[in-house]
Amino acid sequence: MGVEQMSQLENFTYEEITIGQTATYSKRISERDIKLFAAASGDVNPVHLDEAFAAGTPFKGRIAHGMLTGALISAALAMELPGPGTIYLGQSLRFRLPVKIDDTITIALEVTAKTDRRRQVTLDCKAYNQDEKLVASGSAEVMAPAEKISMERPPLPQVS
Repeated sequence: MGVEQMSQLENFTYEEITIGQTATYSKRISERDIKLFAAASGDVNPVHLDEAFAAGTPFKGRIAHGMLTGALISAALAMELPGPGTIYLGQSLRFRLPVKIDDTITIALEVTAKTDRRRQVTLDCKAYNQDEKLVASGSAEVMAPAEKISMERPPLPQVS
């Protein structure tokens, strides 16, 4: 394996954020992601972990936890817009289609409102699969950072 390239991680401060500003974040959902999410959350519903059980459901196979998609929205807010230093205040979320193993989910964020009190920013959040089908949508409220942060992107923690 080659040397892992570190990229810059930079936020947008409240003052820099504009209505209509957008950002995206994508991740492929692996078998391992689903198992790790089940272990971290305690949600061991067989629709996520047992292929034989899941085959008998309307989904006809295993699906990812809905909140795993929610966690990708959290990652998009924390890593892209506003980025590091963001404080998550609230989220509305509607699940529209199941997410399957090996789907690539892209989170699309758009700033829809800013409120100077508490540096609050409201963002429209949409999650699409690799076929550009909407799998989840909602709205997030965050407190945007006051200070500019620019740093090397930390590597993902190793879990075994």
